[in-house]
Amino acid sequence: MALSETIRLPRSIAQRLRREAEKQGMGLEEYLVELVAQGLDPPERALEYIEAARELLEQACEELKRGDVRQAAEKAWGAAALAVKAYAAWREGKRLTSHGELWRYTLVLRKELGEWVSNAWAHATAMHVCFYEGWCSKEHVEDAIEEIEKLVKTIEEKIEKNRAKTSQDSSSA
Repeated sequence: MALSETIRLPRSIAQRLRREAEKQGMGLEEYLVELVAQGLDPPERALEYIEAARELLEQACEELKRGDVRQAAEKAWGAAALAVKAYAAWREGKRLTSHGELWRYTLVLRKELGEWVSNAWAHATAMHVCFYEGWCSKEHVEDAIEEIEKLVKTIEEKIEKNRAKTSQDSSSA
């Protein structure tokens, strides 16, 4: 289980953070991860993103168990967005900052990982809409989580495999 911590902030600061996250089209958690990751080099940023994506998926499952479909949907969307950002940071040292960039980068993922990425991304996008519109059901979110878990896991494995190889190469040099 991922470690989570509750932080108490003045209401005005919490509201400001939420407004800024919404302006960026992000959930609060994704926005905070972005703030933390700004100063990191791309490989560290990729690891931060993928770790946060895993934790958001866990939170999505917990929200779903509590019956909060909208929050579960938003956490699932955030996990997918962070996974795509992780891949871009790991693969190219690139920082994706908009929904348009995320969409365009999923084409890179599709080319490199397979056509199934388009399905995972479509599910993730549906979750983002669900958060704002509230139209989806528990079953929709469960289906999306399954697809997004595959995306997160595949990207995490690529990053970890490369990290292990890089570590092995530097220790034998």
